[in-house]
Formats: sequence, C-alpha cells, structure tokens
Amino acid sequence: MKEKLKGVMGAPITPFTDQNKVDFDIFSKQINFLIENGIRMISHPMHIGESINLSEKEQRDLVDCLVDSADNRVPVFVNVSKAGTDLARELALYSQSAGASGVILLPPYHWKPTQEGLFEHFVSVVGDLDIDFIAYNNPKNVQVEIGIDLLKRLIEKLPNFVGLKDATFHMGFFTEACRVTKDLNPNFSIFTGVEYLLTSMPVGGCGCYSACSEVAPKLVNKLFDACENLNIPEARESQYKVKQLLELLNENHLRYPVGIKYAMECLQRPVGHTRKPIMPLNDEEKKDIKNLLEKLDIFNTEQIGW
Repeated sequence: MKEKLKGVMGAPITPFTDQNKVDFDIFSKQINFLIENGIRMISHPMHIGESINLSEKEQRDLVDCLVDSADNRVPVFVNVSKAGTDLARELALYSQSAGASGVILLPPYHWKPTQEGLFEHFVSVVGDLDIDFIAYNNPKNVQVEIGIDLLKRLIEKLPNFVGLKDATFHMGFFTEACRVTKDLNPNFSIFTGVEYLLTSMPVGGCGCYSACSEVAPKLVNKLFDACENLNIPEARESQYKVKQLLELLNENHLRYPVGIKYAMECLQRPVGHTRKPIMPLNDEEKKDIKNLLEKLDIFNTEQIGW
C-alpha cells in the first residue's frame, strides 16, 4: 500500500518573460526553491499558475519542465482540468507518459453536470491510469460540488484515487468527508484548499494546497508541523500570520495571483507579469504588500532570492 500523502502541497506561479512567453528557466528555479524549502509535494498549473491562461502546448511543456526539475525528489501532480472530458483525458495521458506522479482534476466547468455525469467524467479521465488521482472540489468556481455519496463511489471504483483538495471552505462537509473516507480507505488524504490548517487538521485533514508557500514556505511548514505535533500555541501564532498573508495576497481583491507575484519580486524572486485580463497592482497596493511582509518579518525569516 502506498504511503499516505500529507503536508504542504506547493502550487507554483507560472513565470512570464517581457515577451509574454513562459519562462522555463525561472519555473525550474521555482520548483527547486520550493523543494529545498521543505515543500513535500507540488501541483501545477493551479489557479495561481494561471492555468486557463495557458495554451495546450505551454501546459505540456510545463509538465515536462515540472517533472524534470523535481527529478523524483517529491511527488508532482498535474492539473488536467478542462471543460470537456476528452480534453482532460488527453492531458492526463500526456502527464502519465511524461513521468508525473499523478493528476488533479476539477469537475468540468461551464456544463454543471449531475453527480452521475461527474462520476462518468472522473472514471473516463483517470480510470485506467497507472498514476495517482486527486479530485478538486471547488463549487464556488465551477458551480457543481463533489458530494459525499459521489466521493464514496469514486473511492470504491478507483484504486488510484488517493486524495481530495477541498475548496468548499465548509467545515461540515470537510469533517464528514474526513470521517467517511477514513472508514473506506485509511490512506486517503484530504487537503484544505488554502492554509487553514489549525481548523482542518484536528478533524482529519492531511495538509493544504499552498499559494503562500511561494512567498513564505518556512512559515507555512512551521504551521503544518505545529498542527501535526499538537503544539497549539505555536500553531495559533503561525495561523494568524498566514491568515494575514492570505487575506492580502489572495482574498483582498488584489487580482490573484498578481499580489503573490509582487511579493515574490520584493523577495528578489521575480516571476514577471500576469497575463491579461489580470491587471497590475497600483502603487498603494504594492505598498500594502511590502508593509505586511515587513510586519510579519518575512524579509528576515524567509530565503531572499532563489
């Protein structure tokens, strides 16, 4: 039986050159940075990686670069989510052939399929793959939810179904999903969609997907370790800091992920601009980010440069 996945799942930025091309050299440096700073798994391209702003060729080239750069040091998962089942399957097959550890898959957006339609979608895309599969539950953005009954059916049907990224941010659902999956498969992993570990790990969560790890991987890992070791005072302090980063960089209308890209630039890890229609920050927004990094002592506690 495979070892259970747990820890912080890094979600890299997609860097772009001034000519609006993917910068594969910087992407490779970013993967190495995350691994050397203790990130245990990597998944790309997620929302933070501007997945829907990438061409099919760019996505495949990034799969190759991700696998080569990680060099078997940590598991790497490819987000193969598409609006159509056949398109998702094509990218999943490519990811498997490239050497990825697994794939992550949203429900197909736009169509709002039934639970039976979702079951057929997931089975058709990953049912005969030899690599792992993580489902991504994000009803706010795709307008359809992976329900508890569907989760149970998929675990019973797919031996390569190893985890769920849950971005419902609904503790009732998260708790029930942890309870049900523990009985069906003790090695099944449930990750929270962002770094709210102090509330998710005590009920059975195994870690988180992390955009903040691009900026402060040591802080996010410190939070995970404190939660895992039941060091509540340290976990509480770290969670408060991470919450402030989350609110400013991700949730405070800063046109995600442009705020994270600017924070990385402040830390001498530039990754270029965001593609349109995501617009750049103004001077006041940049000042807010820099002030928060100083307030949280990020410049002194995290690695500067690559």
